[in-house]
Parts: sequence; structure tokens; C-alpha cells
Amino acid sequence: MHRLIWLFALLALAARAEITVIDDAGTRLDLPHPAERIVSLAPHITETLFAAGAGSKIVGAVDYSDYPEPARTIPRIGGYSRLDLERILALSPDLVIGWASGNSAAHIERLRAAGLPVFLVQPERIDDVAKNLERFGLLAGTAATANAAAADFRMRLAELRARYGARPPVRVFYQIWKQPLMTVGGNQVITDVVRLCGGENVFADLKPLAPQVTVEAVIQADPEVIVASGMGEARPEWLDDWRQWTTLAAVKRDNLFFIPPDLIQRHTPRLVEGAARLCEQLEAARRKRNMEAR
Repeated sequence: MHRLIWLFALLALAARAEITVIDDAGTRLDLPHPAERIVSLAPHITETLFAAGAGSKIVGAVDYSDYPEPARTIPRIGGYSRLDLERILALSPDLVIGWASGNSAAHIERLRAAGLPVFLVQPERIDDVAKNLERFGLLAGTAATANAAAADFRMRLAELRARYGARPPVRVFYQIWKQPLMTVGGNQVITDVVRLCGGENVFADLKPLAPQVTVEAVIQADPEVIVASGMGEARPEWLDDWRQWTTLAAVKRDNLFFIPPDLIQRHTPRLVEGAARLCEQLEAARRKRNMEAR
């Protein structure tokens, strides 16, 4: 009985232990104990918190925090780029998790000035998803669930790398939107997904995360594959606008592909599902290339 009491005491102390972490902006965060009231400032943060076992601790989330289903019922605190600071303060969170490149720096500073602990994330590589799962688990006191999810994510990534990472390269143009015509730069996580599948982002030398490009630049780059995302589950009609440029390798070989944005543009555990789809699409392009060469 004494041993049981001692064990429960140790577990209680562990649950209340101080937590020290460094966020992706290089800022040190000290929490006296795991967070119980969390505000999420981006949809991908909300989704990752649920995957880390901390969904029940989220008291506020931004618009479009719609996965998994329980996330839809969380009180809203504005959009990731237009936060309702008064609403956030009224929720009395003991932790705010923000998106370094997505949230306003002025808003983040105001939250910190109000005394709220803020932890910023900036995933740039697909492996950062697993890292964020582990860090969220640490911050929320749900490490067992979070670490298991991170291990599963890494295992699935390793399988994709082993299968596709050394395959012959495929030149890829990833299209976020039509007007303005937007793609992804070299430091965007989607470029890392393309690389994972043995592909090459034709605009990897661009530094902005979501740079605008011209039709002429795409034609000059002559990608073998064009992948579009759009806004929802349906393939965007504007993807087929490229068919008018009949000299493009992607058009000649009918390599115009679609991946739902939630599977590849959100930095969440579902990113591995989007990666698997992209790898299959690039492999289909390789098969067409081989058939053409015969």
C-alpha cells in the first residue's frame, strides 16, 4: 500500500512538473505544469493537437479548424491572420500555440504583453510534423499518445523514402492557385514532400514560401508533372487550363494531377497521406516516360 501511495505521488508530481521548451522562433517558454487551456492560432495546429491527445484541452481555435470532427465545435477566435485578441484573453488560456509565418507578429507580441505564454511553430520539413507532435504532447501532458503518433508518422515516412526516394527524378510544378498564379518555394514543406517522392520542385530556388510566378516561367521550366491543390475535395477546373500549352511535357503526357489541400498543405499527420498520393502520381509519370522511350 505504501508503495502504491508513493507511486501515485510521483505521478502527481510528474504531471505538475515544470516544462521548458524552445520554440521555432528561438524563444524559451517555461510552463509551471502541463497546459490545461490551450488556444490554437492555426488549423494545422488544432489538428496536430488532437493527434497528440490534447484535443480536449483546446478552448479556442481559428476559423477552418475543421479536423477532426470535434474541432468544429471549439469556440472561434477569428482567422489565423485576423485574430480576435479580446476573445482570446477572455478564454484565459494557459498556453497559446501560434504559427510563426502565418500569424501577425504584432498580434503575437500583444498576447505576450498580456502575460500569455506563446509557443510558435514553423514547420519547414515533413519531419517537423513528428517533432511538433512530441512537443505538443510535452506541453499538454499527453506525451504517451503524442509520442506513439510521432513514431507511427516516422515509420510511414521511412517506408515512402525507402520506396521512392532513390527513384529517377521528376520535375514538378506545384500550383496553389490560379489568379494570382502561386507555387511553393524551396523552404516550403511541400517541396520537402516532392523531394521525398524523388521529385524536383522547378521553383525550389525561390525563397518565399508561396511565391507568385508567371505562365511564361512555368512554360520555360517545362515541368513533367503539374500538381494542383485548389480549395476543397474537388479537382479545380483551372488545372485543365494548362492543356492549351501543348508543348509542356506535363500536358503531352497527361500528367495533370490533384491532391486535396488538407492532405498536403496542412502541416499535420495527414501530410503523410498526401505524400503517398504524390509519390504514386510521380511514379505514374515515370511509367509514362518509360513507355514513351520504348
